[in-house]
Amino acid sequence: MKSEDHLDHLFKTLQNDFDVETPNAHHEDRFLAKLKNNKTTVKPTKKTYPFLKPLLAVAATVVLLITLTFTIKTQKNNTADLASVSPEMAKTQSFFTATIAQELKQLKKENAPEVQPLIQDALKQLNVLEANYEKLKLDLTKSGNDKRVIYAMIANFQSRIEILESVMETIDNVKQLKYISHENKNII
Repeated sequence: MKSEDHLDHLFKTLQNDFDVETPNAHHEDRFLAKLKNNKTTVKPTKKTYPFLKPLLAVAATVVLLITLTFTIKTQKNNTADLASVSPEMAKTQSFFTATIAQELKQLKKENAPEVQPLIQDALKQLNVLEANYEKLKLDLTKSGNDKRVIYAMIANFQSRIEILESVMETIDNVKQLKYISHENKNII
């Protein structure tokens, strides 16, 4: 209640100070006439260009499209592999890649007709594993370096090496059998 008393007291003391008079007749007309007679001109501070707004909209759209295109391309190119996980995984990937390349080089040197079906089958299996590895790279990117995906990638590399080693071993066995049968023919 003290605030109401304070307000009442304030209004009572200021009662005679309020400007409650109405302006004289035609006050507004006289004021407008004075404004017209004033010779000072107001200079516009900002120039307007009506064609600028659509141009800015087009420019903003182009910048937005370029940014989106760049973002999408970098996302496609930023698929993670083992090397992106850690330095140890980079060494592991390098080892597996070098081993697979060496085994493939030896496999491609084999040109005996008896082993060509084995080589073709091995290359098909390697292509399937390579496609699976590409899917695992996408999974690794999406999962944020999930250990299960990393283990699956390592297992994929190991499977490729095992296939290559198995095929090379089979080729060696075929060569030995061919050599033994050739020697047996010469002995008889």
